[in-house]
Amino acid sequence: MYESTTQVRVRYAETDQMNVVYYGNYAQYFEVGRVESIRQLGYTYKDIEQQGVIMPVVELHVRFLRPATYDDLLTIKTQVREMPTDHRIEFFQDVLNGEGKMLTAGRVVLYFLDAATRQKINIPEAFRERLAPFFENK
Repeated sequence: MYESTTQVRVRYAETDQMNVVYYGNYAQYFEVGRVESIRQLGYTYKDIEQQGVIMPVVELHVRFLRPATYDDLLTIKTQVREMPTDHRIEFFQDVLNGEGKMLTAGRVVLYFLDAATRQKINIPEAFRERLAPFFENK
């Protein structure tokens, strides 16, 4: 299993009139977590796109457990629990507050597509090579 963490601070513009993070912003927090998890592998979304591959989100599942509020420092934990073997990758993502309490749990599925044809393709080899060590002997 591959796991990474990154942090974001809640900005005022991300909250609603109740001083709570607006629910739609969690999709952006999850994206930050995914982008940074790939960067921590020494690879980037930009690298993927330069290889002619795009990664649209095809599923997004979110459970809201506790609110986040303005100026909270959030930790986004991102996991890839299974090595991708075809055109899809699944990320499990949790958002925790400064006390380590889980605020939000999510699962996001993306497809690997050829940017020109929009056809499903297998995980890019360079990405697979960076993930592989986390799944060896498992």
